[in-house]
Amino acid sequence: MAELDLLAPRAHDLGGGFSVRRLLPSARRQAVGPFLFFDHFGPVTALPADNHDVRPHPHIGLATVTYLFEGAMLHRDSTGVVQRIEPGAINWMTAGRGIVHSERTPEDLRGVVRRSHGVQLWSALPQEHEEDPPRFEHTPAAAIPSVELPGVTLRVLVGAAFGVESPVRTLSPAVYLDIALAAGATLTLPDVAAERALYSVDAAFEVNGDAVPAMSMLVLPPRSTPRVRALVGTRLVMLGGAPLGQRHMVWNFVSSRRERIVQARADWSAQRFDPVPGETEFIPLPSAST
Repeated sequence: MAELDLLAPRAHDLGGGFSVRRLLPSARRQAVGPFLFFDHFGPVTALPADNHDVRPHPHIGLATVTYLFEGAMLHRDSTGVVQRIEPGAINWMTAGRGIVHSERTPEDLRGVVRRSHGVQLWSALPQEHEEDPPRFEHTPAAAIPSVELPGVTLRVLVGAAFGVESPVRTLSPAVYLDIALAAGATLTLPDVAAERALYSVDAAFEVNGDAVPAMSMLVLPPRSTPRVRALVGTRLVMLGGAPLGQRHMVWNFVSSRRERIVQARADWSAQRFDPVPGETEFIPLPSAST
């Protein structure tokens, strides 16, 4: 059998004792389709005194895609949007020419034991849309189409697959699926994107008889229709789409032009980005941004 194209996770500390598994970008691969950033956080139980808030910080040239399995967070951004994010919903924030946002624990969950588990992606923007006006779009869980197959429940979060299409708007072809398999269940994955990858958030599984460890990203061969088999109850995500080419990435900034990132760094240092209404804190520009 051919050797599997696996990307291993790297632990990344976001502060306050909150660590994530980062799969993209990696030394071997910057992106899968348009997605050039993949963080898996949790499942983690936060105690009443824990503070996992993410203070206001900027982005340019990308779209953030937030999806929760457990917990809740409160999104605020510089366009004036305030949105509670809960499991099953897709939250797509297009930074374009520049946006600032915070991600905090909702007030009703502060001071109590709470769980948090989810995935955050960044999608590169086509060059002609890198300087678009910023916007935030919330698609509630009830609006996301689902498909029931023997031993399988899947949700089409972004794009089209298995005969249904997500209402989430994107600026380039993309696909993002949430797949829950019962123990022993199998599923043949359709060839719905130029590039695709699979990731299990909880358990090892098999692809065409080969074992794939949990929390590793499997990049699928182009034009393939692999057969997935769950050894135990397993939750997978599949992501991909049309590649958009190499991008420069520094801290929270993405662009096809290096000079644009230099400008964004200077703008954030001088606090020339629009502020988030109601917020007084912010994350300073790291001295050596990576």
